[in-house]
Amino acid sequence: MENRKEEKVILFPRRLFLRLATLALAAVLALGLTACDSLPGSGGHIVKPSTGTSQPFEMHFIDVGQALSVLVECDGQFMLYDGGNVDDGSLVVSYLQKQGVEQLQYVFCSHAHEDHVGGLAAVMAKFPAGHAYSPVTESSTKCFNDFVKYTQQQGLQLEVPSVGTVWPLGSATVTLLGPVTQYSETNNTSLVLRIDYGSTSFLLTGDMENTAETDLVNSGANLKADVLQVGHHGSSTSTGYLFLNAVLPEMGVISCGTGNKYGHPHEETLSILRDAKVDVYRTDLQGTITIGSDGQNFTVGTERFVPDSQLNPTDPSSSSTAQQAYIGNVNSKKFHLPTCANLPAEKNQVLFSSYDEAIAAGYTPCASCIK
Repeated sequence: MENRKEEKVILFPRRLFLRLATLALAAVLALGLTACDSLPGSGGHIVKPSTGTSQPFEMHFIDVGQALSVLVECDGQFMLYDGGNVDDGSLVVSYLQKQGVEQLQYVFCSHAHEDHVGGLAAVMAKFPAGHAYSPVTESSTKCFNDFVKYTQQQGLQLEVPSVGTVWPLGSATVTLLGPVTQYSETNNTSLVLRIDYGSTSFLLTGDMENTAETDLVNSGANLKADVLQVGHHGSSTSTGYLFLNAVLPEMGVISCGTGNKYGHPHEETLSILRDAKVDVYRTDLQGTITIGSDGQNFTVGTERFVPDSQLNPTDPSSSSTAQQAYIGNVNSKKFHLPTCANLPAEKNQVLFSSYDEAIAAGYTPCASCIK
C-alpha cells in the first residue's frame, strides 16, 4: 500500500439501527425535503497518510478499466473474483505477483461476459488454483473457452457452485448467496459472494441486475454488508432501492473505465447511493482501491486522491421523487416507503417507481411513513 496517496481509517460506531434510520431519513428527504451537508470527518472517517502496513484481510479492486477484477487475501491465502478483459490479463497477473501471490485457493468467474472472464485465462496459465467456479461450464465465446482450457490444463474441472456453499479463506468465510434461480440474461447469472472477516463484511455482485437483486432479497439471504461492490459498474439497471435497503453498506465501490461509452456510473445509481449515505469509491477516478480489515475496523487505500464532490457529483437539491421507489398495497390502495413497518404481504404488493406514478394509479400515501 506504499504507493497510495490516500488512506482512510473507517470505524464502526454506528450499528444497524442507526444505518436503518439514516436510510429511512434519506428516503423521506427524497420527497423534496432539503438535507444539510455532512460535516467534514463525520461518519467515523479519519483521513491519514498511508503507513504502508498491511492488514490480515485485504480486498483489492484492481483498476482494469471498464471491467472487474477483485483480489481477496486473508492470512496469506488468496482468491480472485473475475479477471477483467482479455487485454487486462497481463496487468492482473502482474498485480497478483506484486502482492506475493503464488497460488490461488479459489478463482471465481462471476459470469461469462468478457469484461469479467477475459483475463482469467492468463491467470490460470500462471498461477495454480485449488478450485475454479462459474455459473456455467460452457459458452460460445473464445475468452470463456480459453478460461476453461487453462483450468483443465491444471487438472481442474470448472465447477458450478450451489447457493449456500461456504468456503474458508484463512480465517475469513466466503458464502455463495446467488443467483437463487435460473436466468436467461447473463448479467443476472452473476455469482454473488458474501465475505465475512470478524465483524466486517463484504458483498461481491458482479453484474447482477434488478430482477436478480429482487429475487435475492426475497430469498431471505443475509445481505447486510459494510462494503458493496456496486453491481454492473454503476449502471442504473442495478443497485435498486430495495436491494440497497437490504444491504445497508457503509461503502460502495464502483469498478468502471474513465470516459466509458456506457456513461457508467449512471447518475441514478449515484443519487441513490448518496441518499443512502453510502461513501462512493471509483476505480475510474481513484485507480486501484484496497480495503484492509483487522476484523473490527477497516482502512481504505487509493492510488489517487479525489474529493468526495467528484466521486459522487450528484446534486442533493436536484433529487426528485422519480428516483424513489414506493410499495403499494393492492387492497388498501395505500403506498409506502420500502422501510415502512406496515408493508403489505408480498402477494399484495405493487411497485411504483415514483410518487407521481402511485398517485396517478389512484393510491394514497401512508400517513405513517410518508410525511
